[in-house]
Amino acid sequence: MAAAASSSLLAAASSSSRAAAVSARRAPSASPAAAASLPSPSRASCAPPLRASAARTLRSRVVASAAPAMQPPPASRVSTVVDVDLGDRSYPIYIGAGLLDEPDLLQRHVHGKRVLVVTNTTVAPLYLEKVTWALTHNNPNVSVESVILPDGEKYKDMGTLMKVFDKAVESRLDRRCTFVALGGGVIGDMCGFAAAAFLRGVNFIQIPTTLMAQVDSSVGGKTGINHPLGKNLIGAFYQPQCVLIDTETLNTLPDRELASGIAEVVKYGLIRDAPFFEWQEKNMPALLAREPSALAYAIKRSCENKAEVVAQDEKESGLRATLNLGHTFGHAIETGTGYGAWLHGEAVAAGTVMAADMSHRLGWIDESIKKRAIDILEKAKLPITPPEAMTVEKFKSIMAVDKKVADGLLRLILLKGPLGSCVFTGDYDRNALDETLRAFCDS
Repeated sequence: MAAAASSSLLAAASSSSRAAAVSARRAPSASPAAAASLPSPSRASCAPPLRASAARTLRSRVVASAAPAMQPPPASRVSTVVDVDLGDRSYPIYIGAGLLDEPDLLQRHVHGKRVLVVTNTTVAPLYLEKVTWALTHNNPNVSVESVILPDGEKYKDMGTLMKVFDKAVESRLDRRCTFVALGGGVIGDMCGFAAAAFLRGVNFIQIPTTLMAQVDSSVGGKTGINHPLGKNLIGAFYQPQCVLIDTETLNTLPDRELASGIAEVVKYGLIRDAPFFEWQEKNMPALLAREPSALAYAIKRSCENKAEVVAQDEKESGLRATLNLGHTFGHAIETGTGYGAWLHGEAVAAGTVMAADMSHRLGWIDESIKKRAIDILEKAKLPITPPEAMTVEKFKSIMAVDKKVADGLLRLILLKGPLGSCVFTGDYDRNALDETLRAFCDS
C-alpha cells in the first residue's frame, strides 16, 4: 500500500482551533437512522458484550454490585448513566447535553473544600469559567484553583506534569482536595496521574471534551505520561470519582479531532460488538455530521463496552488488553514520528488496518472483515497506512519496548473468527508480522 495516501489525507485535515470551530458550527437535528436502536450484541470471543436488556435501560449497570448507585438530580439533562462497577471504587459516567449547566452533578463528587482544575490553553477559554461556576454555584465553601497547560501530545511529559504539582503545592492543597481534568485524553491522563501521586492519592473527576476522551481514555483509570522512547510507559491505574460527558463540548471540536475519536469507536465493534460495528457502517455520515442522537449513542455504547471490560479486568491482566487493537502499531507511529505529528486516533486507525492485515495473513479472519475495517476507517476520513517515515526497523525497535511485551515476547491484539472477535496473544507466526510490516513500509 502506498504510504503517501496517509500523508495527503493528513495534510488535508482541518487544523482549525476549537474556538474557531464553535462559531461556525451548530449541531444539526438527529436523523431517524442515527436514533435507531441497536439489536443485542453477539458474544465476542475476547469478552461477552452487554445483555440487550441492560443496553436498552436508561441506566446501564455493568456488573451487579452492593455499592449504592448514584442517581442524577430530578429534571436532569442526563440522558444516560453507565456505571463502572469496581466494588467500593465504582463510579458513574454521566452522558448528556448541557451537563456543565448542572452544578449538582459535579458538586456531589467533590471531596473537601479545595478544587484544582487542570486544563489546557485551548479548552480553558471555552469551558474553564463554566466549570468553575458549576463547582461553586450556591456552594461558597468551595474554592477553585486552576492550572493551564500547553496543548498537545508533545507536552505529555514529566516537565509539564510538574506544573500540576507546583500549583498544588503552592496552593497548599491537602488530601481532602479534588483534581478536575477538563480537556481531552492528554489532560485526563496527566491530571489522573497527578492525582494518583500527589500526597499519595487525592480524588479526581474527569470532564472529557473530545470524542476520543469521551469514548475511551476518560473511562477505566489509566493515567500517565509519555517517555521519549515509548508512549504511556510511566503511569498508574487510578480511578476517578465520576466521568461527566457533556456532549455539547463536541460542538467546538475540530473535524480532525472528531475523526480521531471515531477510530476508538470503530475498535469496539471490531473486537467485541458486531452489531455496533454494523450500526457504525450505516451511521458514519451521521457521526461525521455531528447529529446529536448518533454521537450520543456512539458514546453510550462505547462506554458500556469499556466499562464492562474494566469491571472484569481493571489492571489489564488479559481481557482489558483487547481494547488496544491497533495500538501497538499505532503507538509506534506516534513515537516514531514525534508525539503530536499524528493524532492518537489517526495512528490507531492505521494500526488497526495493519492488525487486520496481519490477522488475515495468519488465516484468522476472512478477507471481507479486513475490507470492512478498511472501508469504515476510510469513510471516517482516517489514514489507513503509516507515514513514509516509518520503516520496518523503526516499527520493530519501538514495538520492542511496548507495554504488552512479556519476557521478551511481543504480544498483539489480533482479530480472529467472525466479526466482533479477537485474541490477545504472543502465539503467532513471526513471518506474518514481518510480511505485514514490509507490505506497509517502503524499507
